[in-house]
Amino acid sequence: MNAYYPQITTSASMLDSIVKIEELSTTLQSYERVSVAITDRKLYGLLPFYKEMKRHDLHAVFGLTVKMVVSDSLDLPFILYAQNEQGYQHLIKISSAISLRENEDLPFNWLKGYKAGLKLMIPLVHVAPNEESEAAILQVAHLFEEGIYLGMERIHGVRNENEPYWIEFAKVNDLKIAMTHEVRFLKEDDLEAFEAAQSIKDGIPIAERHALTAREKGLYLPTSENLQNWFEDQPDWLLHTEELLASCDVNLTYGEHHMPKFPVEEGETAKEMLLEQCLEGLDLRGLSGKEIYEDRLHYELSVINQMGYADYFLIVADYIEYARSQRILTGPGRGSSASSLVAYCLKITNVDPIKYDLLFERFLNPDRITLPDIDVDFADMKRQVVIDYVVEKYGMQYTSQIITFGTLSAKAVARDVARVLGFSMEELKVISSLIPSKPGTTLSMTLSTLNQWIGEDPLKQKWLEIALKLEGLHRNASTHAAGVVLSPIPLPDIVPIEKGSDQIYITQWPMQEVEEIGLLKMDFLGLKNLSILDHIRYMIYFNQKKMLDFEKIPLHDDNTFRLLQRGDTAGVFQLESDGMRQALIQIQPTSFLDLVAINALYRPGPMEFIPVYSRRKHGLESVQLPHPDLAPILNETFGVIVYQEQIMRIASIFAGFSLGEADLLRRAVSKKKRELLDSERVHFVQGASKKGYNEQVANEIYDLIVRFANYGFPKSHAVAYSLITYQMAYLKANFPHYFYAALLSSAIGNKEKHSQLLQEVRSKGIEILPPSILKSGKSYRVEGNSIRFALGAIRGIPQTFLNKLQALRKNGNAEWTSIFEMALAFTSTHFKRQTMEALIRAGAVDVFERDRAQLIETISAAEKLAKLYAPNEENTLFYDTNIYGVPKHPKVENMTEKEKLEGEKDVLGFYVSTHPVENLKEKLHFEGIQLNRVSSIKTGAKINVLAQVQNLKVIRTKKGEQMAFLQLEDETSSISATIFPQVFEQFKEELIEELFLEIEAKVESRNNAPQLIIQKLKVIPKE
Repeated sequence: MNAYYPQITTSASMLDSIVKIEELSTTLQSYERVSVAITDRKLYGLLPFYKEMKRHDLHAVFGLTVKMVVSDSLDLPFILYAQNEQGYQHLIKISSAISLRENEDLPFNWLKGYKAGLKLMIPLVHVAPNEESEAAILQVAHLFEEGIYLGMERIHGVRNENEPYWIEFAKVNDLKIAMTHEVRFLKEDDLEAFEAAQSIKDGIPIAERHALTAREKGLYLPTSENLQNWFEDQPDWLLHTEELLASCDVNLTYGEHHMPKFPVEEGETAKEMLLEQCLEGLDLRGLSGKEIYEDRLHYELSVINQMGYADYFLIVADYIEYARSQRILTGPGRGSSASSLVAYCLKITNVDPIKYDLLFERFLNPDRITLPDIDVDFADMKRQVVIDYVVEKYGMQYTSQIITFGTLSAKAVARDVARVLGFSMEELKVISSLIPSKPGTTLSMTLSTLNQWIGEDPLKQKWLEIALKLEGLHRNASTHAAGVVLSPIPLPDIVPIEKGSDQIYITQWPMQEVEEIGLLKMDFLGLKNLSILDHIRYMIYFNQKKMLDFEKIPLHDDNTFRLLQRGDTAGVFQLESDGMRQALIQIQPTSFLDLVAINALYRPGPMEFIPVYSRRKHGLESVQLPHPDLAPILNETFGVIVYQEQIMRIASIFAGFSLGEADLLRRAVSKKKRELLDSERVHFVQGASKKGYNEQVANEIYDLIVRFANYGFPKSHAVAYSLITYQMAYLKANFPHYFYAALLSSAIGNKEKHSQLLQEVRSKGIEILPPSILKSGKSYRVEGNSIRFALGAIRGIPQTFLNKLQALRKNGNAEWTSIFEMALAFTSTHFKRQTMEALIRAGAVDVFERDRAQLIETISAAEKLAKLYAPNEENTLFYDTNIYGVPKHPKVENMTEKEKLEGEKDVLGFYVSTHPVENLKEKLHFEGIQLNRVSSIKTGAKINVLAQVQNLKVIRTKKGEQMAFLQLEDETSSISATIFPQVFEQFKEELIEELFLEIEAKVESRNNAPQLIIQKLKVIPKE
């Protein structure tokens, strides 16, 4: 039997439908012939729909549901179907046009311009029968002539009360009626899931939203027999539907690349400009006249030009040059593009590919035609500036960002469905605990755990059933974090677009589909560590009047390698984890290439070779090679295959492969397909035999390649990112105050990270100066050999206040001697009690030489003064103390030391004044160990410490006994500690956070960090 479905709304419509395209195709495969139309309000799901239907030999029709505004009282809804390629193009343009309009509607005049290649159906269920609607339909009918159909539906066979009216109207005006049936869920028993999806979309529980209408309950996929029965008396309507869908036949082809063009001078070509810029860059790099570089450059240019990518390189070089002109720090390279000498000459990258033996074919392979992929890192705070430049240069119609879809993940769908079903907060918490947050987790993976909790509860059973049906649905759309599309022709000629952020369009199709249709995608990546490097550079310049050139930092600095060998890498890009620190301590890097290898090896799989690399580096194990001819390739990594480029070199040198063929081998072997592995083995062994190598040795080396193919990391990426790693380590080793000031500034707002960094700074013996309204900035600053606390890190200080302070300093109006002068300068607009209390408690107003309690009591008087003489920034009056006198501070009792410390801890998160532990030690004459010295004490030693409990976590052992993990802090540092059950049992009722403890403990080491095992403790009561 044949089946015809003219009106399917898919799950790409953001919870308007729960029809998953794969499930739809599975359902439709039971019919002999199928025509099915996707008719969403956006074209989000069009390409996945087409590919899925095509894969199962089902006839896919492209439709779009559109609203045309006839008047203030009438919208005319209709569905446009692409009849041919021209119609498909017009559908894309219409979808783009309406998506850019505020009300997402289509003016009739626009319809005139796009009607070619389209057919139209008006679903009459949404149209009220009256003269106005009749006139509008006839207006559209006149435009489309034979290409218009009136859509009539009969949900469950029930005839609409207006059906006779429209039958007569169609007859009088010689218009065709076609059967239609809107589909929003697949099966009748999916109704509850559909209703839950609607509730999730609306953000209200099912019990509180309006009940579904009889029509809404019938929006499932009827069988062909259903439709035959429902329209038995109107066979022509069924034939008209078949006719409509059969007339729409669009076949999409992929493979054409839409390469953008770089603007060149008249009479000049992109190839000529590229050559000119490359030769100039080679000279500036000091490499002109060196045969190996000139030969490589001309080879790369020949490949780039042959592939038609000259414009692309010029475009990337241009926006990177713009970034530099705006003092926006860019990364040294990323991914395989660092393998290109052309990119190095154009200053797209700062990695010399010949120095590091990087292979151009890993980036562009003439044997494998693909679009180039030059991803660029920018300081994350300024990335948007570069994107704006590209949009302005090439035009909004040619430039866009890329959409990405948020889906209902396992945990999200479980919680959302539970919420709309009315589950309690306690039940929601249980659900969250039962489903891991790990990416890729599905509900089916956790069924055994969930079923134990569900038991025989019918509501929970229904919850799981619905959640399983909704899992994976599109929930929202947002902008891809990095992707930018650049086209040589207006984007709506190729891809549907819609409004994005920052006045930049976004595509309606995500990244994979954008690339499939041949558009060039460029990644503008924001890297936080570049912003930190930039911040450090400018702080050094501000204080020392010398601008650090990162490209000239020596790669053999002793201080840096000593820091790396100690694993002292908190805050250093890529080296912060405990495991990475262990690898550094184990390998003891002595060269930049060691750092490159560590970055490449520290991943699941190759991580197992870190001990081998270390032993061989230190001469504790001999380097084993299957053949001496591999020595030039593998000596650098002590016989361990670390990089993909090494695999390519082995294939080239040992088996005579071209580097292009070697790249294909690398890709093929990594796929682990048996037939492919066998055929490539024959190819490799034959090539090795021709070069005179023994067949057994050739097989051994091929086995080695197969073993390491999945492990191999692109050396180009490892080198480029290791440069950023090294630069961070260099700054930490040689400019620690600036390093920590920038790192602390970047951690503002992240309480845990901020606190950890403050502890490390103190453990290094670097003084943190208290915040000061006269000396502190929004961010942390370096003052001499100390770091000044940032005003932006004080809780309760609004951004508007900090901006005003910055403006006052710029105007030279920020040197006050009293809170009253400060109030007049800030005006009543910014001088607020909440802000001032936070500043006073933080100690930032101590410069006025008044007690903090007195300053807090003075806020009201200062506020009144500001309201009277400086009510806002536009209206301020001159206040002369000689005329009006100096306002008085009220007399109050001074703040106690305890109140002062508590205030600091509350708004700063730590103590700026004397740490209470330090006061206690002095009072108790304590002579134990300071926490910052524990790391120098050998494991197993017993020590005494006095510290405050910052965090307390109680757990149960497998035996059911309680024990605890603590984070302890004193005036010098913090450390983790463990209390085992026997000791914990004695003190469990007393142990709380903020408590002071005198402790006898044993020093242990965990993940190369010291920790304490508490054996005895004494609680010091609070005063």
